Amino acid sequence: MNRRRWLQSLAWFTAGGAVAATPIARSAGAARDATKPIVLYCDLAVDPAREQEMLDAYRNHFKPVAQKHRGYIDLKMLKLRQVIQGGPAPAKSVNYRFQLTYESEELRQKWIASADHAKYWPMIENTVTDKGYLVLLTDAV
Repeated sequence: MNRRRWLQSLAWFTAGGAVAATPIARSAGAARDATKPIVLYCDLAVDPAREQEMLDAYRNHFKPVAQKHRGYIDLKMLKLRQVIQGGPAPAKSVNYRFQLTYESEELRQKWIASADHAKYWPMIENTVTDKGYLVLLTDAV
C-alpha cells in the first residue's frame, strides 16, 4: 500500500470513529443531564444570643451525620454579610443561609425522613427566631 492510500484510509477510519462515538457521547451527556443535583436554600434568622449554639450543632452534629447519607453532595451554613445588588433584601433578622446539595430530590426526601434528620435538625431550628423561614428548592441546569 502506498503512503497516500494509507493516509486516506487512516483519515477515513478516524472520521468514522468520531462519527460512531458521537451518539455514545450524546447518550452519556443526556444521562448526566437527567441526574443533575438539587440545591435547597433556607434563609434563617438565628437568634444572635444562640449563634454559637447553632454553629456547634451544625459543625459537630448535623453536617457529620448528613455526610453519611446516600445522595449527599455538599452542605454549607453561610453567614450573610451584605446585600450588594438587587432586592428585596431578606428581612433584617435573616443572618444565615443554609445550603444543601443532594443528588436528587428523592434522596433528599429520604434524608429528611431519617431518624438522624429528626434528631439533629431541631438542634439548628430551635435557635431560629422565626420558624416560617424561606425555603427554596432549585434544580441545577
